[in-house]
Amino acid sequence: MSTHVKLYSGSRKTAKATATIQAGSGRIRINKVPVELIMPKVARDVILTPLILAGDLRDKVDIDVKVKGGGFVGRAEAAAIAISRALVDWSKDSELKERIIEFDKHLLVEDPRRKEPKKFGGPGARRRKQKSYR
Repeated sequence: MSTHVKLYSGSRKTAKATATIQAGSGRIRINKVPVELIMPKVARDVILTPLILAGDLRDKVDIDVKVKGGGFVGRAEAAAIAISRALVDWSKDSELKERIIEFDKHLLVEDPRRKEPKKFGGPGARRRKQKSYR
């Protein structure tokens, strides 16, 4: 019997996440660390959002997520996207998909916004040195 694994990706800014899902007892791991131990708490809450929306389904699956790049919030959001996609595809439940989209569309559809590149003549992308003609 061949067990093929399906991968689900999610990305936010420069963070990329890949999730695998299988039948299990509700273990969620981010880079081999149980999600309950993820710090800071803000990042943990972001990662747990799709699991809370999934309800009882959470206790029937094990999810492993590998995340790299970006900062902690970008990583958390990328992981949340990958988990959401995995849960929706695994359950084949259109009601779950609707619930997730109603809560936050960006849990299934990636957010295209990126950092604007810095230009010359100032400290940031748009800020410039002030001019005074007096």
